[in-house]
Amino acid sequence: MTPSTAPVALPWWRTVWPFRRRVRAGSGRAVRFLTVLVVVLALCAAALLLLPAGRRLVEDTRDKLGKAKPVTPTGVRASAEVRGHPVGDTIDGLNNRYWGAPGAGASVTYTFAEPFRLVDVIVTNGASTDPERYALQGRALRIEMEATTRDGTTVHESFTLSDKPGSQTFPTGISEVTKVRLVLNSPAGLVGGRHLALAEVEFFQRG
Repeated sequence: MTPSTAPVALPWWRTVWPFRRRVRAGSGRAVRFLTVLVVVLALCAAALLLLPAGRRLVEDTRDKLGKAKPVTPTGVRASAEVRGHPVGDTIDGLNNRYWGAPGAGASVTYTFAEPFRLVDVIVTNGASTDPERYALQGRALRIEMEATTRDGTTVHESFTLSDKPGSQTFPTGISEVTKVRLVLNSPAGLVGGRHLALAEVEFFQRG
């Protein structure tokens, strides 16, 4: 007499409908193929959805690991300027001269020779880094930035400045920048015939 053998337990996936049904020989390979295909498709869909975020993470990491270096605009123009305080003073490398703007809403546009990865913008607000001279003119406490990239896309950022002399750094992380426009807003100290003063604007690219 042939001894009886205990039935072999089904794999866990065979206990879930529709796998509980009896399948023909060889159909296990088809099920495995379909399972793998579904997993691969799900991973591809997830990669497509997460790709922009992944790219941003990679670019931001490269910004932090690299050493930023200054990039000088090749052109600068303002919507308005006060006599004796031209907009070119914002890129002359000196913080005791400034661009004088008549009031809020005045803008300055910087253009660059080649597209670059803009990682930081450093703003020296007011008429000077000297506290006494700083307080002599008005200051913009918010600056709206519009960066234009090589393909014509515009990226908007808003900088909130502390009302104090000295430079203030604003991380940006925008690729392929060709033009930057800054708009002065939220004026402080704009009384008694004063105008808005902006001493220096510096741009830094990934090194």
